[in-house]
Amino acid sequence: MSPDPAPQERQSDSLDPARAAALQVAMGAAPDIVAGSSLPPFFHQLYFWTPRPPAELGRDGHPKVGGLIPDLGLPRRMWAGGRLTFALPLIAGRPAERISTLEAATRKTGRTGPLGFVTLRHEIRQDGALCLTEWQDLVYREDPAPGAPRPVPPEARRDETERREARFDSTVLFRYSALTFNGHRIHYDLDYARDVEGYGGLVVHGPLLAQQLMLMAEAALGPLAGFAFRASAPLIHTEAATLCRNGRDLWVCGPDGRQCMGATAEPAS
Repeated sequence: MSPDPAPQERQSDSLDPARAAALQVAMGAAPDIVAGSSLPPFFHQLYFWTPRPPAELGRDGHPKVGGLIPDLGLPRRMWAGGRLTFALPLIAGRPAERISTLEAATRKTGRTGPLGFVTLRHEIRQDGALCLTEWQDLVYREDPAPGAPRPVPPEARRDETERREARFDSTVLFRYSALTFNGHRIHYDLDYARDVEGYGGLVVHGPLLAQQLMLMAEAALGPLAGFAFRASAPLIHTEAATLCRNGRDLWVCGPDGRQCMGATAEPAS
């Protein structure tokens, strides 16, 4: 007997250029994306929304698990990282399709307790051609125990050849949540982020940090063939961040010198 096929979801989207231009404005850039423009890398995060009614949401504002993502019995969700390969640019204002597949779902026990690991693969096609493939790594864990010590984050490198200061206040987080239809309450509900999930404030979206690093890499290295990133510590909305690059390596440094995210860019040529 052949094994059951991996769970999949298919979604279509028109890739409205106004949404992409709005993200440019939210990040402080001039809005120059119109119908027919090539979308910058990672701007597909603005599309392929999966809206659910309130009854189908979990306590954190995300859709309840049990569909494409299995229920591993752990309440806290984090986007741990991912990697992308870019084959063709997506064109704003043209229909596209995303096929999402569950590649892996496992539960293990780590130093901080039980952990769930989920990998999704997203393939986005436009005009019948594969434009990009994205692997999205999610981690699920238990709520923090009262008084439990926090994990010690790694120290960021100090050999950057390019650096840029960045701040992500609550307005930026709200706008990014709205544009990506991300209902995760750690990004806009301060009481929930602090009292339920144990963060020191609102958490800056991992994909928003990855987005900034991708744009930084593209500006320095030209069009990208691939990009991989890994979150290593949360960045809080009251903290200043430094976006750093040395060659193809990029990272986000917190104000205390900790590394919040590391990444590697692969230029197209």
